Amino acid sequence: MTRSMTAFARQQSEHPWGTLVWEIRSVNHRYLEPHLRLPESFRELEGTVRERLRSKLQRGKVECTLRFQPAEQQSGDLSVNTALVAQLKTAAEQVAAMLSNPASINPLELLRWPGVLSEPSIDMKALLAAALQTFDTAVDELIDSRAREGQELAALINQRLDAIDAVVVQVRGRMPEILQRQRDNLQARLNEIQGELDPGRVEQELVLLAQKADVDEELDRLHTHVNEVRRVLGQSGAVGRRLDFLMQELNREANTLSSKSVVADTTQCAVELKVLIEQMREQIQNIE
Repeated sequence: MTRSMTAFARQQSEHPWGTLVWEIRSVNHRYLEPHLRLPESFRELEGTVRERLRSKLQRGKVECTLRFQPAEQQSGDLSVNTALVAQLKTAAEQVAAMLSNPASINPLELLRWPGVLSEPSIDMKALLAAALQTFDTAVDELIDSRAREGQELAALINQRLDAIDAVVVQVRGRMPEILQRQRDNLQARLNEIQGELDPGRVEQELVLLAQKADVDEELDRLHTHVNEVRRVLGQSGAVGRRLDFLMQELNREANTLSSKSVVADTTQCAVELKVLIEQMREQIQNIE
């Protein structure tokens, strides 16, 4: 199935310890180029995230942003290490007993002691696993979005392919008439020339003109390339580069058709072909 490289996905997951939000944007690029923006505590996920992107995407500039909002109770609740406080109290009383006029114990001083106060701990292993799970869901959403747009691009390209087929049929159907008209015009000009002309040379010139104006080979190759584009559009995986190559081949045949043109009709058809091919090429730049 044809997939676009342009898409956006957003996934959010709620957990007791907070909220995880992934946003993924992708645009067209010749290769796969991931850019990650992760909070510092999630940096160890970078390698895994890149690997998972490579396993599911082949082309595109992909920006992945992770945001983590801790739950209010996680950021607001504090716990007191009562065992450590008891040890500090005992030590302070022992020191006070050795002094003649000891000062009273200040609770705030005890709270400043390292380890007395602590914030609730978060299970980082579970947090990282949840972040990866949410990321996988976001990537799947991105792929679905790329596939939907890819179907629309394929439909637009098939419309242009149908138009090219119509032009080929038009030119092929008119070629006998065009060649006969050119033969008659040349014969009329030769008849206007005074003097004796070699009949063999006249016939040779007519044959050369017919060969120059014969575009059957170019029309056959145009038809073949159109069928190949349709076949590639139906394949899975990354097909953008193959389609871009086929656009070059179609354009080559359109240029040859234009150079062989002997009447305005075929010239106009060649111009129309180039316009259709360029329209397809612009769409193909967005295909993975």
